[in-house]
Amino acid sequence: MEKRILGKTGESLSVIGFGGIVVTGVSPAEAGHYVGEAIDRGINYFDVAPSYGNAEERLGPALNPYRDQVFLACKTEHRTAAEAKNEMVQSLRNLQTDHFDLYQFHAVSSLDEARRILAPGGALEAVLRARDEGLVRHIGFSAHSEEAALYLLDEFPFDSVLFPVNTFCWNQGDFGPRLCEKAVEKGTGILALKALAKRQLRKNETNVWKKCWYVPIDTLDEAIPALKFTLSKPVTAAVCPGHIELFRLACDALETPDALPQPLLKNLSSPDVPVFQKTA
Repeated sequence: MEKRILGKTGESLSVIGFGGIVVTGVSPAEAGHYVGEAIDRGINYFDVAPSYGNAEERLGPALNPYRDQVFLACKTEHRTAAEAKNEMVQSLRNLQTDHFDLYQFHAVSSLDEARRILAPGGALEAVLRARDEGLVRHIGFSAHSEEAALYLLDEFPFDSVLFPVNTFCWNQGDFGPRLCEKAVEKGTGILALKALAKRQLRKNETNVWKKCWYVPIDTLDEAIPALKFTLSKPVTAAVCPGHIELFRLACDALETPDALPQPLLKNLSSPDVPVFQKTA
């Protein structure tokens, strides 16, 4: 599995990340098997959040034998210092670790939220203290709002940004180029969400992939060019959708050299562009 450096951190991450949602709702034995499989495939980047059901409780014991080999990222949706600190402490317990390699402000969806994080008494204060105490090594955020993401990058030297980078949003929705340009300018590492997102769910459409709130790419023929597109951008790694089958698909896609002609990348298109939020 190829590895790339995350921004200015010096950290070397596998270009495919293991999303903690994969182990949500599975047995402890299954979680251990899936994590072991990921390690065997060369994955060292794992991402989880308290909002992913029981993912932390499952991922902690499963990662325990490999903790010193992996880069573990966690998140908080809280925007005040006190709430963020309390959530971080609980996540550390759940994940059976004494530190996070990356701690992120999760799902920043508006300029107002971004300002609250950075304001006096905001969540950033708690995470900065945690970094001083050795509980956190690097600080980042995830966002679906381009406006909020650009604001945060201008206002604080974040180590990473987790943001949708995929062919449909980029080429059909013009969503992603400004974020990537700004992150490169700031030296901020880029982690990709939704690399295998295809389109939004339509009204009354049956959701086949229950852990996704969108329709994902689920065939090798489309996964190969989609991932090649995302990883052709200044992206360190792509976090896969929350099903073990889709995680395996992403790994298979990267292990299939030149399986498809390049013109397929141009022809890959979606009738419903999943532009999540271009502005707040």
